[in-house]
Amino acid sequence: QVQLVESGGGLVQAGGSLRLSCAVTGRTFTSYVMGWFRQAPGKEREFVAHITWSVGSPYYADSLKGRFTISRDKDKNTVYLQMNSLKPEDTAVYYCAARLLLRREYNYWGQGTQVTVSS
Repeated sequence: QVQLVESGGGLVQAGGSLRLSCAVTGRTFTSYVMGWFRQAPGKEREFVAHITWSVGSPYYADSLKGRFTISRDKDKNTVYLQMNSLKPEDTAVYYCAARLLLRREYNYWGQGTQVTVSS
């Protein structure tokens, strides 16, 4: 059974940093892309970043480039999202997800972790 379990969320002041983790269990994701999404209250879920599991190539939403960094540790089967210079508008539930490299839709999702940035 595939499981994606996020952790690392919490309350942080504006300008601070957080690192989210997504532990992956249940299969190998060699041919997969691992993504981070977020959903703020009253808003649609939005793409944050993704990374190819095998090569580690990252891709970011334009609005988040320079502040967020996605990475993965194959040995630990974990994907990370380092978030710096956080702003109140970054407040959201952050989700980890996985999809096949050649597919558009993500078919595995974690339960989400809350990130709250106070002003």
